[in-house]
Amino acid sequence: MKKIAIIVTSSFLGLWGLSCSNNTEANSSQTSSNISTNELSEHKDGSGSAAIQDDESKPTVLKIAMSSDQHKILVEAVKAAELVDVLAAVGPYTVFAPTDEAFKKLPAGTVENLLKPENKSKLQDVLQYHVTTSAYTKDQLKDGMKLGMANGKSVTVTNKDGVIKINNATVIGFIEGANGNVFVIDEIIN
Repeated sequence: MKKIAIIVTSSFLGLWGLSCSNNTEANSSQTSSNISTNELSEHKDGSGSAAIQDDESKPTVLKIAMSSDQHKILVEAVKAAELVDVLAAVGPYTVFAPTDEAFKKLPAGTVENLLKPENKSKLQDVLQYHVTTSAYTKDQLKDGMKLGMANGKSVTVTNKDGVIKINNATVIGFIEGANGNVFVIDEIIN
């Protein structure tokens, strides 16, 4: 298995927390622009180059979530956690995106409590547990594989008889994006 070096960079501290590098130094300059969802194609990655030039033909992981009727709670959570800039950045990312139904399986009041401003760091941790800083495809997720997540924890992949699970969550869809890939899942990863 290819080893991936994960290094902490200042541009992602407090956001996803980690950036991935394949034996190259990561750009550690802070992104200064605030992004609205209508400005994604104009986002800069800190080096002055556009992060995503054409996200209409192949959208970013953020636009994938925003265009889905099944991910309204996830999008609301990303906004509350102030992680919009990260999901619009260059990546690569693999996002395990829980559906609204997955969020509704949580105990009553959990989502509302996490969305409160005073719980932003808890919400960020939950969301970071659903992102890895590599763009995996379905074929690359092998049974027994461990994935390091953006919050510093890891998950285990189960891939048997064409059914992929990430810890307890079952993959029910896959979408390739411009800055990574999105796996739609039916549970919140725990």
